[in-house]
Amino acid sequence: MTETTDNANRLPAAVQEFVLRWGDMGGQWGVNRSVAQIQALLYLSERPLTAEDIAEQLGLARSNVSNSIRELITWKLVRRVPVFGDRRDHYEAEADLWQILTRISQGRKEREIDPAVAAIRKALALADADPSMSKVARNRLREMQSFLTTLDGWFSQMLTVPPSTLMRLIKLGSRVVGLVRLGRGKQDNIGSF
Repeated sequence: MTETTDNANRLPAAVQEFVLRWGDMGGQWGVNRSVAQIQALLYLSERPLTAEDIAEQLGLARSNVSNSIRELITWKLVRRVPVFGDRRDHYEAEADLWQILTRISQGRKEREIDPAVAAIRKALALADADPSMSKVARNRLREMQSFLTTLDGWFSQMLTVPPSTLMRLIKLGSRVVGLVRLGRGKQDNIGSF
């Protein structure tokens, strides 16, 4: 979608702006711009759209839309919905923000954190088997492994916390850190896990 696309001019200015900016952010997060724009358009749409509707409104090739929709369905950010009296496939976006965040986070964890945990585990096993490995490097690998497994465990725990509870924790912000410090009776040491 470009800012000069005639079909895009049919969309309200706020929708155009959101779709453009969401597409830009998607690109910075490693997501194809078209995929992010389609998700944004469907998120703001008050009714399910066909692939043809999406292609027309965003000025994208139909094949690009089809591939992008498949990716969004894989991420469970978009679903196919039936529309009475129309045999074409229609699509709508997940509208629950916590579900969106959870699904994106899970996908990123599978692509980024899980391989990092496996790589560190393998490197540490090689280091432990190699007597020529320096103690400093071996200790840093152990620290990295500890950090990543702690992060991985925390993420898994957070998936079980109800969204309403998470939102309350987020709104508490720095007060939570103050409570943790008070409970421990000392300053938090970031270097200790």
